[in-house]
Amino acid sequence: MADGHAHHDHSGHGHGHHYGHGHHGHSHAPASFGRAFLIGTVLNTGFVVVEAIYGIAANSVALLADAGHNLSDVLGLLIAWGAATLSARAPSTHYTYGFRRTSILAALVNALMLLIAIAAIAWEAVGRLADPQPIQTDTVMLVAGIGIAVNAGTAWLFASGRKSDINIRGAYLHMLSDAAVSLGVVIAGLLIGVTGWLWLDPVTSLAIVVMIFLGTWRLLRDSVAMSLDRVPEGISPDEVEAALVALPGVTKVHDLHIWSMSTTETALTAHLEMPGGCPGDAFLHDTCLALRERFHIHHSTLQIEREAASCALEPAHVV
Repeated sequence: MADGHAHHDHSGHGHGHHYGHGHHGHSHAPASFGRAFLIGTVLNTGFVVVEAIYGIAANSVALLADAGHNLSDVLGLLIAWGAATLSARAPSTHYTYGFRRTSILAALVNALMLLIAIAAIAWEAVGRLADPQPIQTDTVMLVAGIGIAVNAGTAWLFASGRKSDINIRGAYLHMLSDAAVSLGVVIAGLLIGVTGWLWLDPVTSLAIVVMIFLGTWRLLRDSVAMSLDRVPEGISPDEVEAALVALPGVTKVHDLHIWSMSTTETALTAHLEMPGGCPGDAFLHDTCLALRERFHIHHSTLQIEREAASCALEPAHVV
């Protein structure tokens, strides 16, 4: 629980508690993507304008609808960019963790926006499947070709950060999904030109919707899990507890909490039962360093207790 620190203050009962605070080597990956966000936003805004002009000129509802969809991508990029910028801000009196969690909120918002976007594409595709309409293949394919270049290029800018930061992954998926939609338009246009089968256009759209949904579902699941303070992927609470119990002088660990402070940083709080008392600051420092190096936990707070039984937070069901 993110508010675990407040609880710690009330569980003393006069047993000389010591706090170790590890705050080493934070990784602020999002900050390095400022240029990527700027380029992506400018390119996509330009593409929306081009698409809207062509849509009006060619009297194409599909192009105008896609321009509206791409406008939502610009909004998605701006949300992710804003969160990446806010995450790097220093803590304040009332926001003691700074605004690190905005990156988690941005990933969640982007996942929801993607789901809304693919629902709209699916709805439109089903309508076209029921009543196939001829499309102006040349104009639509030309604009879709530009869309592939813009969206795939922007996605590439975020590719390196997509595995380590789900806020960046949200931006990456937004751009990649649009590139896929544009590619589907080009393929459908080519096939319709050869075969005359108008149903190929909506069927291609539905196939792409399924593909985008699979990627978006994971983004939604991960961002919701982070919002609910789930232990981050790749960290085993049992292994962390075993590592702490194995420390010299430690007989038991309780009130162990591990959660995501942001999309790139992990925090931990724990109470260590040490009948001999705290060996000193070096022990706390080394333990925090070991947690960072072995489990990539950047922000550790440890409380030392001689007798765990006197701690109000000792029972496993108490938070």
